Amino acid sequence: MTDGRTALFPGTFDPFTNGHLDLTRRAARLFDRVIVAVAPSPAKGTLFELDERVAMIHSAVKPLRNVEVVTFSDLVVDCARRLGAQVMIRGLRAVSDFEYEFQMALMNRNLSPGLEVVFLMPSQQYTYLNSTLVKEVARLGGRITGLVPVVVEERLRVKLGMTARRKAAPARARRGAGRKR
Repeated sequence: MTDGRTALFPGTFDPFTNGHLDLTRRAARLFDRVIVAVAPSPAKGTLFELDERVAMIHSAVKPLRNVEVVTFSDLVVDCARRLGAQVMIRGLRAVSDFEYEFQMALMNRNLSPGLEVVFLMPSQQYTYLNSTLVKEVARLGGRITGLVPVVVEERLRVKLGMTARRKAAPARARRGAGRKR
């Protein structure tokens, strides 16, 4: 039985960004219980294994007493029903997110009419941020400090190797090409 104050925040979270953390914090202020539900999503070709993502999220949300982290591999509406959530949290960064999220919300409403979808906007500094961009910047040796929780930054560096910056530099630049005139 639920009191209607449990919210499910589902996603792949590969990796969990500061935008995700911001939405989790916002949801934790609005709901008595927030469950971050992590999907395996093998079709997406995730960088981190499911258990790695769960561990990083656990670490990032540890200070939030009313937040739990679980995994799911079925329909999100079935996960919500199983966990007693009556609300699903989805983030909207920009207008471009709206069409996809709207379609998903309508499909989920069709599958589970009692499950409400609540759209939350992240803080302004995270409106451009997504996991794909973070991984690409990290792969190419760019700075990701402030884009992800510290534990995620550390794991990304280990996963991608400490020489990511060197690998990203074009071979020509490493040899000093372009100096001849």
